[in-house]
Amino acid sequence: MFISLSIKCEVIPKKAAEHHNKAAEHHEHAARHHKEAAKHHEAGKHETAAHHAHLARGHHEHAMHHAGEAAKAHIEDHGKAKPAAA
Repeated sequence: MFISLSIKCEVIPKKAAEHHNKAAEHHEHAARHHKEAAKHHEAGKHETAAHHAHLARGHHEHAMHHAGEAAKAHIEDHGKAKPAAA
């Protein structure tokens, strides 16, 4: 059985889209640093591994900032969310 859903698709306003893209970029940078940290850890280079882990954490923080800004932009453009039913 197939279910067909009709979803209203609107273009994400530019401000929100920019924040989504920045969040994605920071997540990608964080992933690269985590991979580098793992590689250096396996090689016994723990100081270098810690350095990359620290950089990964910084990129994660930036990604979360942009994710929050994207959510704020959505609310500004589309109004506040309705409260959940009790």
